[in-house]
Amino acid sequence: MDNGREEKIQKPAYEKIVFVTGNAGKFAEIKEILASVGIEAVQEKGDYPEIQADDLEPIAAASAKAAADDLKIPVLVDDSGIFIKALNGFPGPYSRFVEDHLGNPRVLKLMENETNRDAYFKTVIAFCEPRKEPLTFSGIVEGKIAFEERGDEGFGFDPIFDYNGKTFGELGIEFKNTISHRKRALDKFIEWVKTV
Repeated sequence: MDNGREEKIQKPAYEKIVFVTGNAGKFAEIKEILASVGIEAVQEKGDYPEIQADDLEPIAAASAKAAADDLKIPVLVDDSGIFIKALNGFPGPYSRFVEDHLGNPRVLKLMENETNRDAYFKTVIAFCEPRKEPLTFSGIVEGKIAFEERGDEGFGFDPIFDYNGKTFGELGIEFKNTISHRKRALDKFIEWVKTV
């Protein structure tokens, strides 16, 4: 209460949003981050073809447009990757393929004799309404490739991505969701939502 008047609580323009992914770990993170600002995320496991590109933005945008037009509702799509400096940014947009076919042990093997272990995670969140052009929001978190897998939290490359001395696999989802690339991309989306 301020001078006898109730403060107006700003409701998000989208109180519920469909997030298209078959990745349970990704959905758990997105759901928790959006819930903290009053947006309910609902999972749609539709599988939409991904275009081949060297950047995450066009991949996420094309998937979001295909999903929105097919489902006839506004959707969010996430495309993420790990970019390793010593490997010229590999695997980048091919992270999912590398994760499925090589896994963390072989990525660590590729890094065996590398002294530069700098890497970053990047997420691009694409939002699209049916018959409209998609909007993209990106987030990056910098770290290093660990020398071994550590921790059993998170998913994908989390156990080999070292952030200030601890891997994402050791940090736990609650803390990771305060500093991650996905959180940073979603923060930009949330700021945009407040303007519509």
